[in-house]
Amino acid sequence: MYIKNNLFIFMLSSIISINIYSSSIEQIVLEHKNRFSDIALEIWGHAEMGYQEIKSSNLLAAELEKEGFKITRNVAGIPTAFIAEYGSSGPVIGILGEFDALPGLAQSASPFKEVVDNGTGAGHACGHHLFGAASAWAAVTVKEWLQDNNIEGIIRFYGTPAEEGGSGKVYMVREGLFDDVDIVLHWHPDDINSANSRTSNSNKSAKFTFNGISSHAAGAPEQGRSALDGVESMNMMVNMLREHIPQESRIHYVITKGGLAPNVVPDLAEVYYYVRHPKMHMVEELFNRVVKTAEGAAIGTDTDMSYEVMHGNYSLLPNDVVQKIMHKNLNNFGGITYSKDENEYANTIYKTFVKPALKIGSQENVSAFKNSHSYGSTDVGDVSWVVPTAGIRTATWVPGTAAHSWQAVASGGTSIGLKGTELAAKTIAATAVEIFNDPSIVQAAKNELNQRVGDDFIYKALLGERNPPLDYRVN
Repeated sequence: MYIKNNLFIFMLSSIISINIYSSSIEQIVLEHKNRFSDIALEIWGHAEMGYQEIKSSNLLAAELEKEGFKITRNVAGIPTAFIAEYGSSGPVIGILGEFDALPGLAQSASPFKEVVDNGTGAGHACGHHLFGAASAWAAVTVKEWLQDNNIEGIIRFYGTPAEEGGSGKVYMVREGLFDDVDIVLHWHPDDINSANSRTSNSNKSAKFTFNGISSHAAGAPEQGRSALDGVESMNMMVNMLREHIPQESRIHYVITKGGLAPNVVPDLAEVYYYVRHPKMHMVEELFNRVVKTAEGAAIGTDTDMSYEVMHGNYSLLPNDVVQKIMHKNLNNFGGITYSKDENEYANTIYKTFVKPALKIGSQENVSAFKNSHSYGSTDVGDVSWVVPTAGIRTATWVPGTAAHSWQAVASGGTSIGLKGTELAAKTIAATAVEIFNDPSIVQAAKNELNQRVGDDFIYKALLGERNPPLDYRVN
């Protein structure tokens, strides 16, 4: 784990000439450091799941309202979704902010696995508490810069709930809430710093419910029809299906209901599926094949099957015009240096990884702009198909940390996570300022978007016309 004489020196390319706006942006960011660091940790403590983020959403909205932002709550029919806007004319730059946690990952900030009772059973294993805080931090910074320099422009913070399986942003896109936005900026926690031209998998999910007939499993088995047999038959067929799908695909599931007692034939069972592929039309094709396995399983087990589409996300669509600016600014602000205590923490948590094998040089400098692909999915994808969108990833976790793990929850509750949060706020703010200073960037970014999507593109959500599933994390 020894990297350039310091385990946690994530050095970016050495750039001597700093962007002319960086120093003033950095100064404003530092003025608000304690405040937004506290906000990030408070949201980490709330650990609220998708569409249940009442405290987290209200906290961010209240802080932005104090700064003079106009707050519009309950947008797109979602109680925890909101928009905070400052300015009345000029280019419109949107900044995305997430704040939902993941179920079953309640964890202290200890470098050892230590489940805690935090009231929700959830944990910020994807760092969205940092995401929301840094994005709001950047929005406030840009607002102050616009005021100080008498520049016309509109900065708009989008409080976007339920990214984890709830597709909160999709409903906001579908509602037309991004129609007047010129450029959107975002970021995400990670174990490295990067600003690649990044794509992702599109995604569609559904809960498949089987209904059967209960009976005594030993005394009258012939009178029962097992809903769990339906789920297991479906799963077996899907697992055989994997041999005959494109290699870029991902299909995964969890059985969410399967019966309560072995001696009772279960009359209700449920399985929750995700289907992913880089191309949206292929996701639809694969999803339809999964539906056929469910239909066949119901016939074979003499049960009834129904399904509910839970969410659907487009793939991320890069915009190199804006992404290159993000890349430059991330380089300008440099890497992150950690203290002795932080390095000791990192070494301890690193030993808990499965087959830790970090090598010297594996923390690659962000020296070259390149393309990359993530096999995960995000509802930022839908935004990127209707507005030029660019993002970065900053180091908030120990190198080698897997997202959606207890180690990610732990690091995100420490100063390690907060240092990456500060870097994200600086980079986003500097990028927004640069765009406000050069309106030609907006047109160039829009031209690129139009070329990428094509003349015949019409946005249509993968999740269809369903309403937001506000209780999808409750049941």
